[in-house]
Amino acid sequence: MAPPVIETCHVACCANRTPNVVSWSRGWTIAFGTCNSVALYDPQGKRVVSLLNGHTDRVNAVQWVHREDCAPETHLVSGGSDNRLIVWEAQNGKFIQSVECKGHTGPVCAVDAIYVDYPKILVASSASDSTVRLWLCSDAKDAECLHTLSFGSGFMMDVSLALLPGSRVPILSCGGDDSRVHLYVQSDKQLQKVMTLQGHEDWVRGVAWVSIGGELLLASCSQDCLIRVWRLCAKSGTDARTEDDHTIIKMKEDVFEVKERDASSVFAVSLETVLAGHENWVYGVHWQPPFYKGGKLQQPLSLLSASMDKTMILWAPEEGSGVWVEQVRVGEVGGNTLGFYGCQMSPDGSMILAHAFHGALHLWCQDQDKEGEWRPGVVISGHFNAVQDLSWDPEGDFILSVGSDQTTRLFTPWRKQDGKKATWHEISRPQIHGYDMQCLAMVGRFQFVSGADEKVLRVFQAPRNFVENFANISGMSREKLLTSSDCANLPEGASTPALGLSNKAVFQGDLVSKTKEDEKQFSSVSDQYQESYFHPLSLTEPPPEDHLLQNTLWPEVQKLYGHGFEMFCLASDSARTVVASACKASKAEHASVLLWSTSTWRQLQTLPCHTLTVTQMAFSPDARLLLVVSRDRTWSLWRRNLPTLDSPEPQFSLHAHTGKDTAVHSRIIWSCDWSSDSKYFVTSSRDKKVIVWGLCRLEDSGDPAPPHEIKPCSSILDVGDSATAVAFCPVLCSDNSYLLAVGLEYGRILLYRWSPGQDPAGGHDWGSCAETDTSQSHSLAVKRLVWRPRAGRAGRENNSRVGLKGEEDEQTDRENELEEESSWVQLASASADHSVKIFNINKLAL
Repeated sequence: MAPPVIETCHVACCANRTPNVVSWSRGWTIAFGTCNSVALYDPQGKRVVSLLNGHTDRVNAVQWVHREDCAPETHLVSGGSDNRLIVWEAQNGKFIQSVECKGHTGPVCAVDAIYVDYPKILVASSASDSTVRLWLCSDAKDAECLHTLSFGSGFMMDVSLALLPGSRVPILSCGGDDSRVHLYVQSDKQLQKVMTLQGHEDWVRGVAWVSIGGELLLASCSQDCLIRVWRLCAKSGTDARTEDDHTIIKMKEDVFEVKERDASSVFAVSLETVLAGHENWVYGVHWQPPFYKGGKLQQPLSLLSASMDKTMILWAPEEGSGVWVEQVRVGEVGGNTLGFYGCQMSPDGSMILAHAFHGALHLWCQDQDKEGEWRPGVVISGHFNAVQDLSWDPEGDFILSVGSDQTTRLFTPWRKQDGKKATWHEISRPQIHGYDMQCLAMVGRFQFVSGADEKVLRVFQAPRNFVENFANISGMSREKLLTSSDCANLPEGASTPALGLSNKAVFQGDLVSKTKEDEKQFSSVSDQYQESYFHPLSLTEPPPEDHLLQNTLWPEVQKLYGHGFEMFCLASDSARTVVASACKASKAEHASVLLWSTSTWRQLQTLPCHTLTVTQMAFSPDARLLLVVSRDRTWSLWRRNLPTLDSPEPQFSLHAHTGKDTAVHSRIIWSCDWSSDSKYFVTSSRDKKVIVWGLCRLEDSGDPAPPHEIKPCSSILDVGDSATAVAFCPVLCSDNSYLLAVGLEYGRILLYRWSPGQDPAGGHDWGSCAETDTSQSHSLAVKRLVWRPRAGRAGRENNSRVGLKGEEDEQTDRENELEEESSWVQLASASADHSVKIFNINKLAL
């Protein structure tokens, strides 16, 4: 079989900020909703294996349909803000959309599902239209709504389904904002209310059934910080009719009767225990999954709970007394985050997972050596809102991205010591801001400029602690990296003051801890509260979320003032000497581009030309031309003047531009890029057109040459949808044609080859190479596409890892590896669907 042209190398994403959005399968796959997609994540391989795209709005609830024989699941149910439920089915190892349930008139917030007789699935869903619906999904690929329960003006926060002990009758529990748990039994396809369980004093946030030894246990958790466990068991005919014996003290039992066919059975519900241990709202409860041991189904009696107090607790009854007690408590201490929305446990109970208010996954693994000890595990992470811009570092070793979640994040491959395949992870969060981030530009290996929805640009430089940890994780030589980043006066790290927006540098001297004597004598109130929250880390693996939030910030070294409105785009030249910036504009006076010197951070020049917001800028690879595209549907090209004695600093002058009559694009130009030889540039627009322009020749003589007319060199490529991002691959194809990537508004990425020699008249100069398939594509607009600056796949090249082979063997191995790597190029994409994706593209397969 021919190798695929495009393979997904990494997806950086996080869970949506809603309670029931994560579910862990018996086959070890974690499914979670991320924006409008469902991600299938492998916690052992530490990568997203697949994305299920089908919803048109945020996914709020995800649930695997567990099988009674504990085999890996073949069905998954998801519910979203598009008021729909989708049942996904595994076919040939891939999950495809099998059944759609339409009927709710509000966003679906909770789902649960069980098999009534395989493969018929009974699905319960709760939505913010104040109803709970029961659906039957059969083979025939259709869903029948069996019953709708209406709760007037109330809402049900969670639903859970189970089969009554000793029968195949489904029982449904719903917990809602009336502080009660309602129980319903299905008879003749209808739901009959059998009981209401009272006791909670605030909204019930989660309910979960578990079947144990012929009885059912129901756990319910609430905003009153308590968890209640209820026991449901079958009563024999005589039990139900005996008079109450007042001499025995026991919990009050509520009894209900269920008629099935001709027989009727009686069930009793009593309160088993109340668990108090959390100090804030309890959002989720989850029972440890059952497993087969020696051919018998074992159900461990162990309950996990997650709370807004930032902790998860594992509860179980004590062996002797049977009293329920707290076994383990894990969680974050301090930090500026809110708590956990939900929790899940791995099939064997050796790992527990929580998802937090900011979408981050938190994993703890049981320590193999020390009994009862749990330690944080490595997971993936990503932005929890639209990603606006991204950039590779000049060497192509890591990616920086900025997003509307007000963060700047740094992703790099983690090269493990045991020689396993490298996986990508977030290893630093250089900037956590108070404004939505909009754009960034790298200036040097460990320095960048970023712009947010404010008028100021901020410049950041990596601290020593980051460089050392980056070396450990990426497997590079620490000495090399430190010499490249002028290590003599680097601060250790950075921290943000309590009410500030700027990251302040923390130096070695600031880290000296106070002695006991100093602590006794506070000279002022402010001395009682430490100014720096930074603790230097020595990492050999990617850090967990609490470290990312607090200990991986980069110090801010400069602020640049000059724009009158919110920042919109940035660019830096290949020599890293000039940065261009532009802000939102509705008038020509604000639409000017400002140029800054990276050595002095002074404003060098203002370039006026456009009348509306400049949407993107790009310096040519030889750093001699600056291309600017705008919302006014035109582009302008600026030429760098040769330095003179009067002005040693770079100055730019207008070289060419399109006007109203010469513009080919009829809508906003979203994006632009240069070919690697600086001869051609490409523009892409909302009018679905992609056009290559040229030829850009500059005379080397001192006197300015007459402006060479720059016109479209290619036929107009219609890509069928608004082209929001475009990028030229820096590596040419084998026949010297150019490879371009085009990102569309509906999330797809297309690859084209453009051959300048071909006759553009018939459109033969463009050749379509490949496009992302449904599971690889984004679910919303592609915001930015950036190719890795050199060939090869990051984290795969053999940089400075010393092997134990002979030198000659190693030489041949390295040559073979280099040859194989040179056939690959990498493309990074940022999207409004909260994700950053990295694709490996095989040039030989093109």
